[in-house]
Amino acid sequence: MFKGFYTVASGMIAQQRKTEIITNNMANANTPGFKADQSTIRSFPDMLLSARGMTNIPTENGLNQSTSDQIGSLNAGVYLQETLANYIQGTVYETNLSTDFALINGAMPIDEESGKPGTIFFRLEHPEGGEAYTRNGNFTLDGQGYLVNGQGLYVLSNEGERIQLQNEDFQLSQDGNILVNGGQVATLGISFSANPDVLQKLDNGLFRTVDGAELPTAFGEDGVTFALQQSYLEGSNVDSAQSMTDLLTSYRAFEANQKVLQAYDRSMEKAVNEIGKV
Repeated sequence: MFKGFYTVASGMIAQQRKTEIITNNMANANTPGFKADQSTIRSFPDMLLSARGMTNIPTENGLNQSTSDQIGSLNAGVYLQETLANYIQGTVYETNLSTDFALINGAMPIDEESGKPGTIFFRLEHPEGGEAYTRNGNFTLDGQGYLVNGQGLYVLSNEGERIQLQNEDFQLSQDGNILVNGGQVATLGISFSANPDVLQKLDNGLFRTVDGAELPTAFGEDGVTFALQQSYLEGSNVDSAQSMTDLLTSYRAFEANQKVLQAYDRSMEKAVNEIGKV
């Protein structure tokens, strides 16, 4: 069996998974608040090959010299190490719906561990307990007047309570206060994550902490500034043109590995049908 067979196969698997990630990003290019996934491909550690026995080589003076039992290194291929979301702010656009909210990032502290800025989310009540988080502010009122997202999850206030309104005739201030007839009825819940890379990405644009712990509120957090805009939504941050380029690059890399694999297959066929006859 050719050792390079496994190297080529691992490359094809990695490129296939990368292609799936890119196509999912492109499918959500028009999804409000969607954060594109980014993949990282790494190589497996090289393996050091050694001879099973020592070989004595005669020299000019008639003495035998032992060679080293180390032959060299062998590359073991690549793998898709991790997939992380890109939390860059998406484009904000107007919808003229009073229940649509857009989160606009201001200053965000840089996390010392990841070297990346933190980010903020809307707070939602998760049906399995605890909270879920999202950047998709496409909300609506259910039959009882509660503010919910597209999947029916309740939007929470800064106090962690459900927000109930009589109708869609209300105002949302830039600092998150919900006003009805000039009076404040609730403050929209906004959470801050210092290192969002550790969050678990779920379906429908939702995020959760791995251990289920709640993120701290963004209000009063040192170095965090933001604004809310009613009747606007944050769009996806997927770059369609760049995604198409990455998709073609990944597909060509897959094809290149496939051709090498076919060459190995032909070599194995000759080894069986021709050399095996000798």
